[in-house]
Amino acid sequence: MKKKILSAAAALAVIIIAICLARAAMFKSKQITVEPATVTGIDQHAIAENLSRAIQLKTISHQDAAKFDGPTFFAFHRLLERTFPRAHKTLAREIISKYSLLYTWEGTDPKRKPILLLGHIDVVPVESGTERGRGTLDIKLNVMGILEAVEHLLAAGFRPRQTIYLAFGHDEEVGGRNGAKKIAALLKARGVLLDYTLDEGGCVIEGAIAGLSAPAALIGIAEKGYLSLEFGVKGEGGHSSMPPRQTAAGILCAAIAKLEKNQFPTRIEGAALQMFRFLGPEMSFTNRLILGNMWLLGGVLKSQLLKSSTMAAAIRTTTAPTMLQGSVKENILPMMATAVVNYRILPGDTMESVIKRAEKIISDSRVKIRALEGGSDPSPVSDTESASFSTLQKTIHQLFPGAIVSPYLVLGATDSRYYTGVSANVYRFTPLSLKNEDLKRMHGTNERISVANYEQVVQFFIQLIKNSGV
Repeated sequence: MKKKILSAAAALAVIIIAICLARAAMFKSKQITVEPATVTGIDQHAIAENLSRAIQLKTISHQDAAKFDGPTFFAFHRLLERTFPRAHKTLAREIISKYSLLYTWEGTDPKRKPILLLGHIDVVPVESGTERGRGTLDIKLNVMGILEAVEHLLAAGFRPRQTIYLAFGHDEEVGGRNGAKKIAALLKARGVLLDYTLDEGGCVIEGAIAGLSAPAALIGIAEKGYLSLEFGVKGEGGHSSMPPRQTAAGILCAAIAKLEKNQFPTRIEGAALQMFRFLGPEMSFTNRLILGNMWLLGGVLKSQLLKSSTMAAAIRTTTAPTMLQGSVKENILPMMATAVVNYRILPGDTMESVIKRAEKIISDSRVKIRALEGGSDPSPVSDTESASFSTLQKTIHQLFPGAIVSPYLVLGATDSRYYTGVSANVYRFTPLSLKNEDLKRMHGTNERISVANYEQVVQFFIQLIKNSGV
């Protein structure tokens, strides 16, 4: 009997191994083959000078609205008018909330759904030691690059088949509620339904994906939600020489410790699953074996992903205590202790489910929970089988030959989240060619882009507009 059981187990193991090997072998590439595109007639020096002038205007978004410098944003508007005269003569321009811009380039075929290209005018404040180039990468290159492409096409006599909207918000870095949110509401009120929207997000990056030797062109097909919860505990105050058994600070810290200990469960689904389906076939056989057999080896994959904070964030809702406040003096007991925990919410979770989970984990009526303003649920996951995704993939392969195109989950928040109500598909990709170490330059020291790479940005938008009309 024992031998029969062992024989059956061995036979089962052979079958499982055979299935895994077959699935790994059948893990076929999702890349497409296209001829590289040649886009000529761009004056490298001129476009670089135009971008330089845009960067020099300090269109800063401050958390303190009183610090907002409206005249500088108006100066940016005037710069765009001078730099792109054909675009401003041909396209209809609307000013939203005084500082955001919406351009409409009417197409020749009203039956075709329009598209929307996004960027934002504002940048984050500059801290000491990071003085150079704020906005180069995030993301005046989109604003200027898109308008350079439109100007170039207009000079060549090009007219798009479908209407093209260009939307440039002025407050993305502080939530986009007066810029992108109001532009999206205006489009919705007009009954506009877009074929696709393209905003900032992934880029063409070398060295960011373990096991992938080629550069990865990452297209965001969804973004995580955002929620900050304030946890507060009232105390009686008094002198620290006579403390109660538990102070307000102690109760609060215990609650925060529970939240950190009980992290959200991991899930490989949606955008993360799509990423592995696109990247897996381009990797080594070992990686293909794991990624092609997640039904069996999903636990192994999760354990590896959790070793990286970036990859861990792609497969779970993250919990990050960020602010703590208690007494005003070291020998005074706090009458109120507060903490703020920031959550980046994985699609499938919601703000409501995050709050309920926090209440259940803490399970202490003394800890009051309040959701801060500015929260948003995760975006829907856009289709990787759509014609618009294929157009984007084709354009990337034409301008960045050799790159591996893959969807992914955007971990931060972008203006694009406001357009999901008017757009069938929302994608997030910036045509930048970067190395892994360059990512720290965004919002950091010495934001910069090479002239050649910026020319690629302009070429990309020219080619994308052409491809979208095919």
